Amino acid sequence: MLDRVSRKNFGTLPTGDPVDLFTLRNANGMEATITNFGGRLVSLHVPDRQGKFEDVVLGFDTFDGYWKKNPYLGALVGRYANRIANAEFKLNGVTYRLARNNGENSLHGGLRGFDRVLWKAKEAASGESGGVELSYLSKDGEEGYPGNLSVIVTYTLTDANELRIGYGAMTDKDTVLNLTNHSYFDLTGQGGGNILDHEVTIFAERFTPVNEHLIPTGELKGVAGTPFDFRKPTRIATHIGDEDEQLRLGDGYDHNFALRDGHDLAPAARVSDPKSGRILEVLTTEPGVQFYTGNHLDGTVTGKNRKVYGYRAAFCLETQHFPDSPNQPKFPRTDLKLGERFQSTTIFKFSGE
Repeated sequence: MLDRVSRKNFGTLPTGDPVDLFTLRNANGMEATITNFGGRLVSLHVPDRQGKFEDVVLGFDTFDGYWKKNPYLGALVGRYANRIANAEFKLNGVTYRLARNNGENSLHGGLRGFDRVLWKAKEAASGESGGVELSYLSKDGEEGYPGNLSVIVTYTLTDANELRIGYGAMTDKDTVLNLTNHSYFDLTGQGGGNILDHEVTIFAERFTPVNEHLIPTGELKGVAGTPFDFRKPTRIATHIGDEDEQLRLGDGYDHNFALRDGHDLAPAARVSDPKSGRILEVLTTEPGVQFYTGNHLDGTVTGKNRKVYGYRAAFCLETQHFPDSPNQPKFPRTDLKLGERFQSTTIFKFSGE
């Protein structure tokens, strides 16, 4: 019988608390490993068109790599993924001030966001699919956010070659919330070079332009006629070097795309790698997705198998609510009220051609 889930020690925090690594397996030979430190996706082995398996996410071989400062490789991000302008927001007439860890802004939850905490973890099964359930209580005032927030995130690997991430949360005081997974993908195989030949489709008619601090201006701009039009499969390299103000500000793509209204699970993006034949499809209930092309990877991070992660060595598709939504009344709401239950689903589905 297939052992769907296994657990082993991955390291020890300075506090003495043990860190675990969970391995999820499906009937097709896919494997995903997740650590409860930061809820991080450590590895994801996916077959190519010939059936050869490669690890397609950036990360580290040991816990020490994750404990050291790194660009959120594989992490669960919260309380608020992406940026909040001037590290503050107003809710119910009260101004809440957050840690400034990105210039004048707050980024990905602050100095000690969900990527830097130890989650409680247990094996979780859904039918014949193996999974791991992670839970964390973010206390009132943590990183400046109001409310005791109870969060449960479940990773499940299915026999349809889907890695499903289910997010849930409740609070005892009105707060704001924006959760995502910050995995870096290279469908050729992690550390294989750059991802400029990957072909990307993003199912979005509009994106949110940013200012010089990468904070949305509040505009929802049509992608037609811009380098941000990925409605048809387009090589990343095709327009990333264009003379365009938004590309200059992001040093490439680092922008939120507005997917659609509503909360039903729907396609967000599709990426194919001509070299390996691997295809990644992203589906989500979230209204946005941040497309990031590894513009700040600079060769200073050495990852798994001693691979050096250089400029544009991977891409991210972070399903999310829009950046700075607490300060942008026209964006989809991110406040979570007392008595409400937050639920969200994102699926990373793999196939070959």
